[in-house]
Amino acid sequence: MFSNAPKYSEEMVKPMREELTSLGVQELLSAQEVQQAITAEEGTALLIINSVCGCAAGNARPAVRLALQNEVLPRRVVTVFAGVDMEAVTEARKHIPGYPPSSPSMALFKGKRLVFMLPRHRIEGRSPQEIATDLKNAFATHCS
Repeated sequence: MFSNAPKYSEEMVKPMREELTSLGVQELLSAQEVQQAITAEEGTALLIINSVCGCAAGNARPAVRLALQNEVLPRRVVTVFAGVDMEAVTEARKHIPGYPPSSPSMALFKGKRLVFMLPRHRIEGRSPQEIATDLKNAFATHCS
């Protein structure tokens, strides 16, 4: 039987959340917040699906930190946490058609359109610098 209850305690994920929010990344905790961030505003939005896994800690979050030091950035940078913010993650994944659910992952939207996707298999096993380069290239292409 499927449960919509969080899989991880808030105490456990707090430092993982703060690793992104300390950079100015906005947490989205509900489906409505995700809907507003991705579809209600013009401009660009980077959505980060955060995770407790090792590749989130060692690769994805450090890559976001590096990428956000770039001159060209998305208008909004937002995050949801897989295994914790169930409603928000479910809504976020509705806006990423054609990609199986994966976390961590990152999606760049321009207007309401998905223009770049970095699924887990393109994060896992790569350095934060390589991932940050992918993000910076996507920002240069879609955010300038």
